[in-house]
Amino acid sequence: MQLPEYRKLAEQEDTAPVLAANLPVVSEDEAPPEVKHLYAQFRERFGRPQVPGILQCFATHPPLLEHMMGLAESMLFSDGALGRKNKEMLATFISSQNNCEYCADSHGFFLRNNGGSSELLAAARTCDLHSESLSPQQSALLHFAQKITHDSSSISPQDVEQMRGSGWTDLQVAEAIHLTALFACFNRVVNAFGLPSQNLLAGHEHKRSVFEHASASDQGGDR
Repeated sequence: MQLPEYRKLAEQEDTAPVLAANLPVVSEDEAPPEVKHLYAQFRERFGRPQVPGILQCFATHPPLLEHMMGLAESMLFSDGALGRKNKEMLATFISSQNNCEYCADSHGFFLRNNGGSSELLAAARTCDLHSESLSPQQSALLHFAQKITHDSSSISPQDVEQMRGSGWTDLQVAEAIHLTALFACFNRVVNAFGLPSQNLLAGHEHKRSVFEHASASDQGGDR
């Protein structure tokens, strides 16, 4: 598969080496053959020219990298039960809860490229559960994810029943649990390695602003 947002990334992505502040990652130039092979598989499957820093963290243990790529393909970057927009909203929110700027920025970028409004992005980034941009169903989802993130041992049948009452199926509830738990891992790996933000959102919003300004100018000229 080739993700549409990765095609957009190819136009703006910085090809400079990934530099982690705390612990070296496995760069493409210095990767052993088995990791180079997996990096090549990633580029072929996802259509992104540069291997992201988070995968370069996991490449310190090649079998783990292979499993993470499988998770990305089968869980993170697929519609699944929740749909991509809700998944990216959830990922952005959880990463913001966990103070992971790298993941909050990248999944905020994916959220915008999968139909999320600027208002929905702002709500996820600021963890504003009362934002008018959230539907009642989305608000229930984020409340549930917040409780899992901060107090998972207190999750009860009543919490699951509230999710059902908000319109979520058991399969969607299970997927929300998996995603929330996975990002607890991803965020901590990224933060502990010391990966800086990729600043994907800034580039995306700048290009959108330029496009909208050009479109407005063209419409003005047509009058």
